[in-house]
Amino acid sequence: MASSPLLNQLREAIRIRHYSIRTEKVYVDWARRFIRFHRMKHPNSMGAPEVVQFLTWLAVERNVAASTQNQAFSALLFLYRHVLGIELGDLSGAVRAKRPQLMPTVFTEREVMDVLSHIQGQHWLMAALLYGSGLRLMECVRLRVKDVDFGYRCIVVRDGKGGKDRVVTLADLLVQRLRLQIDRVRLIHQQDVLDGYGNVWLPHALERKYPNASHELAWQYVFPSVQRSIDPRSGIERRHHVDPSRLQKAVKLAIGKAGVNRKASCHTFRHSFATHLLASGADIRTVQEQLGHSDIRTTQIYTHLLERGAGGVISPLNRLLVMPPVSHERSGGDDG
Repeated sequence: MASSPLLNQLREAIRIRHYSIRTEKVYVDWARRFIRFHRMKHPNSMGAPEVVQFLTWLAVERNVAASTQNQAFSALLFLYRHVLGIELGDLSGAVRAKRPQLMPTVFTEREVMDVLSHIQGQHWLMAALLYGSGLRLMECVRLRVKDVDFGYRCIVVRDGKGGKDRVVTLADLLVQRLRLQIDRVRLIHQQDVLDGYGNVWLPHALERKYPNASHELAWQYVFPSVQRSIDPRSGIERRHHVDPSRLQKAVKLAIGKAGVNRKASCHTFRHSFATHLLASGADIRTVQEQLGHSDIRTTQIYTHLLERGAGGVISPLNRLLVMPPVSHERSGGDDG
């Protein structure tokens, strides 16, 4: 079924709309799973009831996260609307996966320094950008040379979440390191050109509009892959950006070495960026713009962290005047 006419049509519809290759793989996978769930019936012979049944199964039987179920919903909606030309109508009967109300993990400033101290080279610079500019993982990985503005100390994030562009701050501390990184990219690009390569993937059909742009340094990735690879869509050998999993592994290892015994990841740097900005007195609207949140309620979760954490509610225990002395003797009594 990997090369079925329907899935090929789905891929083509996705590419026409300039969706990323990651989205293409995810949508095709959900379409395949939906068809297999219904014992290989063609989606043309199914409709809203079957979609509701599949989404309910994901929530009830598979116990998937709300974001996973929403992803499946978006994929099937795209399949029916843009490939089959069918509007599914009312899907409210599906049991929705519960969205957990989780507070994000946030590093202290000391923890940020400790984690960064255990990361080296290019990965250090990438992790520092996650914290210093509040970038998402893929925003950092996809950063291009032309979008780093040293004059105005900012970075332009192109086609971020929701397809939006935004401008974020660039820490002075990172300017020299970024200049050196771009010098390194220049050398890699020059060698690629000498080897008969040197072109990079361009978004939204810009390659046809500006045929020479893909060979320009400005469009090269700031964090290129160590080797060229075959573009799965065009079949052209190119140098893509670095694999995001490499940074994820480096950060995970550093978190362990730093002794941070909480669930944390690359995204924790972004949470920490927002929380520390607010703690330093930044306006919540400014933080919202830096993060690229369309709804300020998403940004307000960081104010809740400050209100409930060390800078907010003060424990009544702090007001006690008399405390028992600290005993270094082993207790022989009942711990219960």
